[in-house]
Amino acid sequence: MEILTTNRDFVAATEPRWQQHLKMAIRDVDQLLKRLDLPPWLSNLALSEGVAGEPGQRTETDLIARQAAAKSFPTFVPEPFLARMERGNPRDPLLLQVLPQAQETLNSPGYVADPLDERSAQRAPGLLQKYAGRVLLVLTGACAVHCRYCFRREFPYESAPKSVRQWQPALDIIAADPTIHEVILSGGDPLTLVDEVLESFLAELSTIAHLRRLRIHTRLPVMIPQRVTPSLLTMLAAWQRPVSFVIHVNHAREIDGDVIQALMQLRQVPRLQLLNQSVLLRGVNDQADTLATLSESLFAAGVLPYYLHQLDPVSGTAHFHVPTSIGLQLVDKLRQLLPGYLVPRYVKELPHKPYKTLVTA
Repeated sequence: MEILTTNRDFVAATEPRWQQHLKMAIRDVDQLLKRLDLPPWLSNLALSEGVAGEPGQRTETDLIARQAAAKSFPTFVPEPFLARMERGNPRDPLLLQVLPQAQETLNSPGYVADPLDERSAQRAPGLLQKYAGRVLLVLTGACAVHCRYCFRREFPYESAPKSVRQWQPALDIIAADPTIHEVILSGGDPLTLVDEVLESFLAELSTIAHLRRLRIHTRLPVMIPQRVTPSLLTMLAAWQRPVSFVIHVNHAREIDGDVIQALMQLRQVPRLQLLNQSVLLRGVNDQADTLATLSESLFAAGVLPYYLHQLDPVSGTAHFHVPTSIGLQLVDKLRQLLPGYLVPRYVKELPHKPYKTLVTA
């Protein structure tokens, strides 16, 4: 029989497993590399240069830059995602999404803190409207993982409301505007909120008659599939309108058996549609075969490939850039390899545009 020796032990034992995974996530670069049997100088390497050079050639400037990158945007990697990375592989496509790089500290022309000018789209604290008929609620700044290419890595989350009561001005705007038909729950990641808080939001939104549907953008079912709990499924099933549940997967190796099980459970929710959006990332998924395998893996798990995003030019992410000319070639190859419904739309988001822009030649 297990004996709980402290109050902290009791709290940990009674918390849902997904919350334990959040608390136990790796927050240190050196620890991340050590767990993967990789040298501590690895994160100084430029993605564009492969693994050229010897450890002794790394300079103190490289180390300081890497540390600065990790400090400005902290490392955060949950254990279930770490377990899918290949030990000893410095080019692992999952690792490259979360590994701080010295290049993040470089100033690159055109790469800015708010590339989509989301501040100008704010109608109330935490409430954004960029497109007609739909609004976005930035419910939290917390995430299940810190993606190094995140377009909101410099978003002022501290100004967003912290409770359902503080969200009332935003909810009042939605209720008073009959042209709003869809609410998007985003962040951060809205599923980092506990079910009781999410249920309060849905209860408030359910009283607004002109809302036709709900959309949830999340990486939790992929990063920590244990987040798909019976209570979450019950809550979603109780929402009496269609739900677009948009996950974010960039590489097929992010999908393991636990993720598939979580997605299959979500598929059982009435009126819920599973979609995926990816970001085209140098060194991660910039090969046609990689993207084709991703689409096949998603569809096998009940998820429709929806968007392939051109990288948003946020500060510190230029090393992930793939030229649109290469992206168009990749999409053309996908059309040759896959049926049309498995080819995601290749898009980019531009500030002040009232829709996502299809990338064309």
